[in-house]
Amino acid sequence: MALINTTTTGVLGTTVFGDGSGDLTVQQNGVTVNKITSAPAFSAYLGSNQTPTNATYTKVNINTIVFDTASCFNTSTYRFTPNVAGYYQIQAACRISGTTASTDVWAIYKNGSNFAELNVAASPAQFDNRVVSSLISMNGTTDYVEFYCYINAASGQTFNAGSNVTWFQGFLVRLA
Repeated sequence: MALINTTTTGVLGTTVFGDGSGDLTVQQNGVTVNKITSAPAFSAYLGSNQTPTNATYTKVNINTIVFDTASCFNTSTYRFTPNVAGYYQIQAACRISGTTASTDVWAIYKNGSNFAELNVAASPAQFDNRVVSSLISMNGTTDYVEFYCYINAASGQTFNAGSNVTWFQGFLVRLA
């Protein structure tokens, strides 16, 4: 539902009106400059511990949804495929625990390719938790993002489960 429903022209010729569909349109001199729509947003997390393959980028099996406002997150493929074209803020975190020190990478993949990553040259044994974040343009039809981690350790690394330690989130910042 639109919060403002007026066609009154402001001082600089700006018009804000609701179109009855729940969207809020902002116009300047009769030209739409922005439309605030039902924005896709999600938050999901790893529901049970996962053992990664050493020295390989491993998709984190984010399979438990906290919220998904537009049903765009798939808990079988662990992907977010938004249905609105725009610019999305995407962030992810993974707690990695183990018995030996490791070299770790947290990565956001777009359409199957590494788009943004955070590298930790040598993290200590036990627990390591970092956040990777990026602003990503997505077309609203075929573009998708996934969360991967790369671990290179002698042995015994685990992605720890829990909504507060291994999670994947995103939201629409602005329409394209």
